[in-house]
Amino acid sequence: MIFNVSHKSPEELFASPIVQQTAFWQRVRQQMGESTLALNYNATSDSVVCAKVPQGKVLADILVVIKNFDSQNSIAYVPYGPELQPLDGMQGVYLEELAECLRSYLPKSCIAIRFDLCWESLWAKDDDFYDSNGWWLGPPEMAIQELRMNFGSVKRNLRKSSSNILPTNTLFINLAVTEERLLSQMKPKTRYNIGLSQRKGVEVKQLKLDQLSLWYQLYSETAKRNGIFLHSIDYFAAVLAAKATNTLSPAEVILLLAEAEGIPLAAMFLVISGNRASYLYGASSSDNRNYMATYAIQWEAIRIAKGRGCVDYDMFGVAPRPDPSHPMYGLYRFKSGFGGEMYHTLGCWDYPLDDTRYNYLSTVEMVSQGYHLT
Repeated sequence: MIFNVSHKSPEELFASPIVQQTAFWQRVRQQMGESTLALNYNATSDSVVCAKVPQGKVLADILVVIKNFDSQNSIAYVPYGPELQPLDGMQGVYLEELAECLRSYLPKSCIAIRFDLCWESLWAKDDDFYDSNGWWLGPPEMAIQELRMNFGSVKRNLRKSSSNILPTNTLFINLAVTEERLLSQMKPKTRYNIGLSQRKGVEVKQLKLDQLSLWYQLYSETAKRNGIFLHSIDYFAAVLAAKATNTLSPAEVILLLAEAEGIPLAAMFLVISGNRASYLYGASSSDNRNYMATYAIQWEAIRIAKGRGCVDYDMFGVAPRPDPSHPMYGLYRFKSGFGGEMYHTLGCWDYPLDDTRYNYLSTVEMVSQGYHLT
């Protein structure tokens, strides 16, 4: 199914709507001091989705980020990859073969390969995993997930990670319609708040790298308010400053600020990769919330993405259903107001390369409720 794995230059990573699998993202991780691998591989066309060749092989690639777990151990992390998807029922076989092909390219310190899969959940189309209102209940217990994922594989070695890193539930908005249609598909309250922000004089502008402190002030306030992980300002500087224009997979990063009467109210990172735009990071002030600046900035981002020719807009992370007890319920209420279709991914799956050291990693992650890799 998979063969001919070989090194390639990160500049030659193929264009992709998945920003985490681009040369741009490799530049970001490199600026953060992390080592990466870019690899080509072939897959047989009868084993993958949307293969354009009836019989033969399909060329694909993958970006791997080496994440240090401690001074002696590391993890080969594949953010939202591989992009190329196998046919139903072949996911485990595909990942097992790919993992074994990758093994020889990884450092000896590597404990496991962690695939942060963007593939749709195997249970997302099964009515049994939705409630009577049509809301997603989530996948089955871990043992059942692993049984199905490992179907047909030789070693049956894929393990569901104890925690996920990138969002596993998101909303995709179809941009291939008019602005009037986009507005009509929103919830009435969202449309009203967009109009209210305009009437209150909220303006949205683009920030440059030397204005990053405006973003970070709002972001720090948001992180403290919501109890979320606080990235350093250097991380956001790397995202904004990374240039990959001379590669096959560049990305455009736009830092937006919404303000009224000169007061910063909300900010966000919009990233455009291929034909997709992603709402990557957002922040807002705890004050002056009646200006509805978050609605103004989101609508402007959607309009910019549409103007750049994007066909979809990734809201990048929501609660899987309208559950007030979920920590991302507030994001769900806000983001779902803009319309879009829910999408549920498989999340993080590990392929241990050293069982003893991997068991150590798993124990640490269970105790710490997830080791922060990003």
